[in-house]
Amino acid sequence: MEYGKASFLKGRISVCRQNFFSRLFKERIFGKCDSCFFSAGATGALIADPYSAAPRGPSRMAASRLPILLAVAFSSLSCILSHSNREMWFQDLFPPNTCPINAKANTFYGIMFDAGSTGTRIHIYTFVQKSPEKLIELEGEIFESVKPGLSAYADQPEKGAETVKRLLDMAIDAVPPHLWKKTPVVLKATAGLRLLSEEKAQALLLEVREVFEESPFLVPEDSVSILDGSYEGILAWITVNFLTGQLSGQNQHTVGTLDLGGASTQITFLPRFEETLKQTPGDFLTSFEMFNSTYKLYTHSYLGFGLKAARLATLGALDMEAVGGQMFRSSCLPKQLEAEWHFGGVKYQYGGNKQGETGFKPCYLEVLKVIKGKLHQPDEIRGSSFYAFSYYYDRAVDTNLIDYEEGGVLEVRDFERKAKEVCDNMERYNSASPFLCMDLTYITALLKEGFGFRDSTLLQLTKKVNNIETSWTLGATFHLLQSLGITY
Repeated sequence: MEYGKASFLKGRISVCRQNFFSRLFKERIFGKCDSCFFSAGATGALIADPYSAAPRGPSRMAASRLPILLAVAFSSLSCILSHSNREMWFQDLFPPNTCPINAKANTFYGIMFDAGSTGTRIHIYTFVQKSPEKLIELEGEIFESVKPGLSAYADQPEKGAETVKRLLDMAIDAVPPHLWKKTPVVLKATAGLRLLSEEKAQALLLEVREVFEESPFLVPEDSVSILDGSYEGILAWITVNFLTGQLSGQNQHTVGTLDLGGASTQITFLPRFEETLKQTPGDFLTSFEMFNSTYKLYTHSYLGFGLKAARLATLGALDMEAVGGQMFRSSCLPKQLEAEWHFGGVKYQYGGNKQGETGFKPCYLEVLKVIKGKLHQPDEIRGSSFYAFSYYYDRAVDTNLIDYEEGGVLEVRDFERKAKEVCDNMERYNSASPFLCMDLTYITALLKEGFGFRDSTLLQLTKKVNNIETSWTLGATFHLLQSLGITY
């Protein structure tokens, strides 16, 4: 995803209310979750991860239900991470008397960092609870980012931490001083750090932890860690389907989600057919129960299949430790092009195929070698509808397939049509990005040959749903506030 533009959004989000949860328990919608703690004073990591840095020393009725539904969804995410049986992580969701935030008319904040492969982003969320009887509202979000990502500083962890500090200074300006000590700050790293060795990733996380401890904010014990890729997919799926009202009442028409980052890609959907469940690897399935309905979710994250990792694989440079002065060439690049590209802290020299063919057909054959036979293909998704985010969205915007603000609906064949147009006229599109042909061709091959979508499969490309960013960070922030039992 292309970042750097600050944004401020409005929306109403419900967290919890005592009588609401009491009603849920009376109706036997949820049971007791011994492995999940949301009551005051409890703490919990967003994930249990070996890389975690240890501390040093569309109707009115549907819209009206949305705040409550989101609260339940986001609060329940901790069970994904702490339940001993991943297959049943959503069973027995809430303990009794769950309402950690007992606020009067107060404003409070949560700071969540998303340390991705291409950049580090800060989300500063503002929440309001007007009285103990009122639902908590999401007042707004301040968002900013820096490039490159933390993984680019694998050999200079102190410099990587400095980029986080610069963003954290924004939070110092945004959060009133009297609330600093009550405002938690957390960083979750994604695919970029997953690709590093444990030693280098840990060094970066420890430096960031030190920056947090020197700040005036509340630093939880698990404030810096690596987020498992599959949980990104789960968060996105729950977010979209709750925001669109697909999990309320008897509505079972859920939509799948596709996320294409720089280093990894995720696919998540709700299988409708028993045959799909039988043919799916067990670790791709996650079961949960919500509102008298049981869902068995298909979700998987493919590390190394993000857009920028796929560039390296297509060039033949993905697994190289030191590239020296070697030139990597591809039929997906303009024939006369020779340039340098930095990714993950490594400099690559790349160029077009001067002696051979260029264009869509030879490019597709190159990309196909990266994808063919590497991804699981559930049959039923071929005719299903999906929401698509991140680089799916960005490349569609770059080529005028959709509007930047409004997004749009595309068929899979639209990406292929645009890939052919760009690849067979690379000189015309070179100024936009020398990788545009390769990226569009990869997206086409990923959707068709990787996941097995039909040409006619519909994709809803969007950055926001109901004016709320389709990001895992909001759900992580709700979990953070509740796991800490923050009161004001």
